[in-house]
Amino acid sequence: MNTDLLDRRAPSEPAIAFSTRLHHTAYVSADQERTRHFYEDVIGIPLTGFWIERETLGGVVHEFSLALYALADGCALSFFNFTDAELQARNAAKRQGLFVHLALQASRSEQDALRERLEQAGFQAMDFNHGYARSLYVEDPDGQMLEFCEEPDGMDGVTAQQRTVAHQTLRRWQAGDRAVNNVLIRQD
Repeated sequence: MNTDLLDRRAPSEPAIAFSTRLHHTAYVSADQERTRHFYEDVIGIPLTGFWIERETLGGVVHEFSLALYALADGCALSFFNFTDAELQARNAAKRQGLFVHLALQASRSEQDALRERLEQAGFQAMDFNHGYARSLYVEDPDGQMLEFCEEPDGMDGVTAQQRTVAHQTLRRWQAGDRAVNNVLIRQD
């Protein structure tokens, strides 16, 4: 399922989008081969570019590499690695926890196959059902959290309904109203 978060059918309230899609995300890898093994061999995202560069940043020449892994929609995950130890350390991945992550769409069968490959490679995955998505979470070798999510049938209608109340619900949250509105899962 590919839920469109922008309502392109309602010109009465124009949705302004900066871009049509994500181009790439950028991270820092401590070890490009270890990163390649995880993303290409385990996850299944192909390495499609590897650049070796020399740039002057702040008057200092830095040598670095940039690996690109292509996603199906044409965007990429990119990973830098710097020869300068200080620059590498300053930009290294910092474990953020579950709520700072990259989410990629994956069907249930893709999640099941991925879970098996992750376990065989020694990575522990976690399952969550958010109601609006069934998700598989795993940390990459540098501590970046990844989510692989599948939306349930009927999400187009749920997303359309959310669009109509999003601003109102944001104002309610800002005013201190914490009444749960996710009716897709049981709240305890």
